[in-house]
Amino acid sequence: MAGVMSQLKPFRAHRPRPELAAQVASVPYDVVNTQEAAELAKGNPHSFLHVGRPEIDLLVGIDVHADEVYAKGVANLRGLISSGTLFKENTPCLYVYQQRMGDHVQAGLVGLCSVEEYENGTIKRHEFTRQDKEDDRTRHVTEQAANAEPVFLTYRAVPYIDHIVNDIRKQVPVYDVVTPDGIGHTVWVVSGETVVYELVHLFNGVEALYIADGHHRTAAAIRYGQARRAEAKAKGLAVDGNESYESFMAVVFPHDQLKIMDYNRVVKDLNGHSPEAFLAAVREKFEVAVSPHRAPEAPTTFGMYLNGTWYELCAKPGTFPAADPVRGLDVSILQDNLLGPILGIDDPRTNTRIDFVGGIRGMDELERRVKAGYAVAFAVYPTSLTQLMSVADAGEVMPPKSTWFEPKLRSGLLVRMYED
Repeated sequence: MAGVMSQLKPFRAHRPRPELAAQVASVPYDVVNTQEAAELAKGNPHSFLHVGRPEIDLLVGIDVHADEVYAKGVANLRGLISSGTLFKENTPCLYVYQQRMGDHVQAGLVGLCSVEEYENGTIKRHEFTRQDKEDDRTRHVTEQAANAEPVFLTYRAVPYIDHIVNDIRKQVPVYDVVTPDGIGHTVWVVSGETVVYELVHLFNGVEALYIADGHHRTAAAIRYGQARRAEAKAKGLAVDGNESYESFMAVVFPHDQLKIMDYNRVVKDLNGHSPEAFLAAVREKFEVAVSPHRAPEAPTTFGMYLNGTWYELCAKPGTFPAADPVRGLDVSILQDNLLGPILGIDDPRTNTRIDFVGGIRGMDELERRVKAGYAVAFAVYPTSLTQLMSVADAGEVMPPKSTWFEPKLRSGLLVRMYED
């Protein structure tokens, strides 16, 4: 892919007044339901959940896809700007966004990435999107004329980019917020023309960007850009690729700083098997032993909680194609050798007998779900960034619920309006 370049352009963000940053910063729209969003935003008119989840300001029970919901999102975003809660940067800048969760620290650059690079495969995905969720976010982007929440991208780390970012992090930040979950979110403005130019130039040498989290947000920005481009061409306007709709806001992290957590599974029943018959069937493809620890400690091993006992399952050699970037993933091994053939979970994307538990909730949550009525839980070893990039490089997609990224980006600290 020689000669392929990655775009990271500066832009004039709308961002909170420093004294309001902690009140504005909110969890992303897709990690809470309407009720949870309403509770988090209660008594806080500055919360960005009023933009990402605007139904919280309307009648309880309203359809989240109702026209009034999208209109309310527009009104709430404009209200944050007109009230001065969010102000517009004077000049185009890049931004450094650092997150700290316990001992884990990751720092990415915020800028504008290219719609065309997504279209030509330089920005790579590893998941399918759901049409209903994609349609919903596309309408929010279109009506708000904004990238209200950033996309989360990664790239193979470049030491000199790390060096520049680390120098910026020695300066005084504009925001240093610790959210109620104990995670630190720190933002620096990168406004010096020389440094901005140098970073833009260095990204021109990055071969590919990878969507880590936010496939639906990315798809929405792409669809918005394509629709606006088609409108411009239909009007006979000259299009040179520098139009505002040809880019979207993203946080771009080096791959070696990111943390993928496990994404675990719980199943409602044993598909007609007795526990003994189920264990016998599992032993055909896995070594099974009662385990002193709950979480798996190495790839191709799994934790299983059944009838109050934790087991370790080790996939037997030859039961999966280790060299296949998708079928060699731990989530695929579990699906292809156990969930599908033994428990009858044909399509985990649609089957209602399976549920997924993000690793941030821990092993206690798996035990709780089984004690509350699920039949069996499986703890899966986390997918690695290298595996994610190998799947994307092969032009493949991962099985659903393969990756759980923590910490999550906060919304509202940096907003991109298309008018600029």
